[in-house]
Amino acid sequence: MTSSEADLQLLNDARAWAAQDPDPRTAATLTELVKLTEAGTPAARQDLEDSFRGTLQFGTAGLRAALGPGPNRMNRVVVRRAAAGFANFLVRTVAEAAPGTRPRAVVGYDARYNSDIFAKETAAVFTAAGIETFLMPAPLPTPLLAYAVRALECDGGVMVTASHNPPQDNGYKVYLGRHAVEESGRGAQIVAPYDALIATDISKAGDLAAIPLAQDGWTVLDDRIVQDYEAATAGLADRGLFPARDLKIVLTPLHGVGGATAVSVLEAAGFTDVTLVSEQAEPDPDFPTVSFPNPEEAGALDLALGEAMQADADIVLANDPDADRAAVAAKDPDTGAWRMLRGDEVGALLGAHVVARLAASKTDAIRADPTGADAAGADAAGGVFANSIVSSRLLSHIAAAAGYAHEETLTGFKWISRVPGLVYGYEEALGYCVAPDLVRDKDGLSAAVLIAELAAAAKAEGKTIFDTLDELYLVHGLHASDQLSIRVGDLGLLDAMMNRLRVNPPESFGGSAVESFVDLAEGSEQLPPTDGLLYVTRDLSRVIIRPSGTEPKLKCYLEVVQSVGSAAELPEARLAARAALDQVLTDVREALGL
Repeated sequence: MTSSEADLQLLNDARAWAAQDPDPRTAATLTELVKLTEAGTPAARQDLEDSFRGTLQFGTAGLRAALGPGPNRMNRVVVRRAAAGFANFLVRTVAEAAPGTRPRAVVGYDARYNSDIFAKETAAVFTAAGIETFLMPAPLPTPLLAYAVRALECDGGVMVTASHNPPQDNGYKVYLGRHAVEESGRGAQIVAPYDALIATDISKAGDLAAIPLAQDGWTVLDDRIVQDYEAATAGLADRGLFPARDLKIVLTPLHGVGGATAVSVLEAAGFTDVTLVSEQAEPDPDFPTVSFPNPEEAGALDLALGEAMQADADIVLANDPDADRAAVAAKDPDTGAWRMLRGDEVGALLGAHVVARLAASKTDAIRADPTGADAAGADAAGGVFANSIVSSRLLSHIAAAAGYAHEETLTGFKWISRVPGLVYGYEEALGYCVAPDLVRDKDGLSAAVLIAELAAAAKAEGKTIFDTLDELYLVHGLHASDQLSIRVGDLGLLDAMMNRLRVNPPESFGGSAVESFVDLAEGSEQLPPTDGLLYVTRDLSRVIIRPSGTEPKLKCYLEVVQSVGSAAELPEARLAARAALDQVLTDVREALGL
C-alpha cells in the first residue's frame, strides 16, 4: 500500500468510526482530527494514526489506555465490544460448567472520566446477553468489586478503573468467579488462558450495531454491599490480641475513591484519630495536586507528610486512586525525618504480623481443646505465604521460621491471589492481600487496618514500626532493596535492552560474581514463562530485570542482604547495604548501556 493509499485508508477508517460512535464527544474529536489531517496538520495526523494503529489488545490486565476515539483508545465502542466478548465467554462457560444456570456478573467503577458511562454500558450489554447483572451503587474502590464477585457468588466481574495511571487514562479490569474458574481463582483477576479466550470472543463481537443493548433490567446494588465489606474488613482487627488503638493517622486517598471507605473501616476497627488530607480527600479525575497519582512517585505524599508533621502524627497511610494499594510513611528514628517505607518493608511487617495472629489463633485452639483436636485442625489447615518473584526474600524466611510454606509467583496479584491455601501475599509495588477469603486481590483498605494495628501495638510498647523491622533484621538479616525504572518512548527499546543482556550477560554485580542466572522466559516447574532475567551473586545480592506489564518501562529490582549480629551493628549494616545497592545500581546501568 502506497503512502497516499495508507492516508486515504486512515481517513476512511476514521470517518467510519465517527459515523457509528455513540459518544458525540469522541465523534466530534475524530471529525476535527480528520479535517486537520486533510489540511496538512502533522500533529493531527500523528494523533489520528496512533488512534487507529491496530486494536487495543485485551490481556491479563484487561484493557488500559488513554481516553479518545479509535480502536487503540478507551471509548464506548471499545468498551461495548469488550463487554460483548466477555458476556459471550461467560454465557458459554457457565452453560458448559452448570447447564441451566443463569450467569451472574457484577460491575464496578471508579471516579475517572467516563468510568460510570463504561460501567452502565457494560451492564446493559451483559443484561441483553441474558446475564443477571449487578451494578455497584457509586464510584467505589476496586477491592469492593473483588469482594462483591465472591460475596454475590458471581461468575464474573468488571472494574472500570485505570488505578494509578495518569488522568487521561481509563481501563477495564476483569475478574472470574464461581462457575468460570477453579476455586483458588474465584474473585481473582484473569490469567492465561482466560485472557486469550475472552480476547477471541471480543474479536468476534462484530459491528457495534450488532451488539444488543438493554435499556434496563440490571440491579443497582444498595449501600448494603459497602456496609458488608466495611464490617468484614473492620472485623479483621483483633482487639483481644492487639488491643492498642492509640494511633494518630494522617490518611490520603490521592483524589481517588478510597477516602470515605478507608475512614469508615479504620474507625469501625477502633482507630478514630484519622485526619484526611483535605486537598486530596474527594475524588477528582484531574488529580490536581499530584503530577502522577501513584504513591510510589516522588512528591505524591508531600501534602500528607506536611500534614503529619504539623499534626505530630504517628503514621501516614495513603491509597492509590482505586484503593487497591497502600503506602505507609513514618518518622525514621535514625534520621528524625519522615519517609515512606518501601513495599518490601511493609510486606515484611505485615507478614510477621499475620504470623503472630496465626500463632495466637493456634494457642487459643489449644486452650479451648486441651485434647489437641482443634490444634490438629489448625495445623492441618496450614497456610501459605506468597510474594512475587521481584519482591524481597525476607518473607520466605519469616514464613519458614514460623513453620509455614512459602511460594514465589510471577509479578501481579492475578498470580499471587491464586496460590492454594494462601493466608497472606504481597508484591513490592505496595500491594497486600491480608484476607484472601474476603478479597482475592490486593486490598489497600484491609491492609490499612492491619498496618494500623501493628503500628499501634508497637507504639504501646514504646517502639516504632522501624524498631519492629529491626527486630526482623536481627533474626533474618538486613534485607535492603532498591529499584531502577527506565521509561521509554518506543516499546522496541525494551526488547533491545533485554536482548543486550541476553547476548552479553553480566558476570558480576557489586563486585560479587554471578553464581546463578535464570532466563525467566524459559519457565520452570514453579513459574510459567515471563520476559525477565534473574541473577544471584555469591554474596546473595539479587538482580531481576523485566519489562513492565502495564507501562512503557524497563524495571530493575535489586536486593542485598547484610548479616547483623546485634542491634549495635544495625547502623553500620544499613550503611553497608546502601553502599552495596549503589554499586549494584552502577553495574546494572553499565550492563544496560546507560
